[in-house]
Amino acid sequence: MAETMRVAIGQFHELTDEKLAFAKQLGASGVQLNTPILPGKARWEESDVRWLRERCESYGLRLEAIENVPTSFYDRAMLGLPGRDEQIENYQATIRSLGRAGIPILGYHWMPNFVWRTSFHTPGRGGALVSSFDLALVDAGPLPLGLRHHPLLEGREVSAEEMWDNYLYFIKAVLPVAEEAGVMLALHPDDPPLPSLGGIARIFGSFEGFKRAMEEVPSPNSGLDFCIGCWSEMGPLAGPDGVIGAIRHFGSRGKICYVHLRDVQGTGACFQECFLGEGNVDVFAAVQALKEVGFSGFILDDHVPHLVDDSEWGHRGRAFATGYIMALVDAVNRTGHSGDR
Repeated sequence: MAETMRVAIGQFHELTDEKLAFAKQLGASGVQLNTPILPGKARWEESDVRWLRERCESYGLRLEAIENVPTSFYDRAMLGLPGRDEQIENYQATIRSLGRAGIPILGYHWMPNFVWRTSFHTPGRGGALVSSFDLALVDAGPLPLGLRHHPLLEGREVSAEEMWDNYLYFIKAVLPVAEEAGVMLALHPDDPPLPSLGGIARIFGSFEGFKRAMEEVPSPNSGLDFCIGCWSEMGPLAGPDGVIGAIRHFGSRGKICYVHLRDVQGTGACFQECFLGEGNVDVFAAVQALKEVGFSGFILDDHVPHLVDDSEWGHRGRAFATGYIMALVDAVNRTGHSGDR
């Protein structure tokens, strides 16, 4: 029987009993771990990642994907600095470890200076706290997340051409290993999707950037971690048909490995995150488009509003978002509705 779209939870680093029980109670099919805390300062070994899979399975859950190794595992590769070949060899070894351990997807990004936000306490609906970014505030004070100047660069800037050269050097080296190991590599968008931040160009903040990446080094094991929130942030850079058009383009080519479902209000240099259903994207139409292109992977929440009396991880916000996503997926899987409201 062919698989259909399903819902996972994730965005945590450790497989605690509490997190795994929470996933089961919500009715999630599985778990996506983000930068799990594991031994190894440069690479991960098979026994350690296999333990993650087996622990999920002990709760009747599948380990759907691991999203991100520590940035220190491949920052020199991203920046084209001495030591990148050794990092790439270790990254190849990590891919082989995941393959032997039966973990099907490794998510990655190309942001050596991370995600940037200027606030995590912007008031949203009913006073819920959301993250926001305003380029005009970047120079006003310390950033809660993100590095203004990367410590490895000693003040040097990195152009888009350099970042592309570094990406192509990296991906041409690791994709053949991913193909042999049976592991999908899922590329996350730049967040925010601006041309440059902190003196480092950002090359994955547009439809054209992802199109080039998928076409210039074609591989059945190269795809996208399709973050709807980041695509929403892109505004007109998401392509002529917007977020839904991008889903149709990449989804019809089998290039969407999994989906982060969140949204924002505003775009580009100024936006804030929000509850599902009140942002830029018609999220029902987005899930319907995923079904129409034959997507049969998993969807999960990502950043969520921080509700009253919520935990640091955001249990209340994540329960709301996951329930919302489950209803969307169930409606689309059951009815095949056209997506019109």
